[in-house]
Amino acid sequence: MQLSPHFTLAELTVSQSAARLGIDNNPPPEVIKNLERTALGLEGVRMLLGAPVLVSSGYRSPALNKAIGGAKNSQHMTGQAVDFICPGFGSPRQIVKTLDNSGMQFDQCILEFDRWVHLSFSDKPRRQALIIDRTGTRDFA
Repeated sequence: MQLSPHFTLAELTVSQSAARLGIDNNPPPEVIKNLERTALGLEGVRMLLGAPVLVSSGYRSPALNKAIGGAKNSQHMTGQAVDFICPGFGSPRQIVKTLDNSGMQFDQCILEFDRWVHLSFSDKPRRQALIIDRTGTRDFA
């Protein structure tokens, strides 16, 4: 199922961990609507960065989220968040800086361990840019 011009439902729900652990990671209909909004947000990211976005984690069922130690209130479980990189643009730090300096409406844009970007979208975007690393969570600077 195509969610947007460049993103499919399969791409935003695939999980090696779910497959390995035998966990069903198929989203319910109400989550698919959120995944559509997330995919459209990623289209904006792709245009801003001028390169393909490689999603490493999108939707996570509650069982999968628990199995991998995800946050109890993770927006991945509602289809509102993705983790990604964009090697054709630059480092995750450069991506977060670019998104933070753009006019894009996102909920959270998080540089996670200098390895990937967590980006979420919601009805009431907080537009938070953060860093998470071994020392904790802080504002992106």
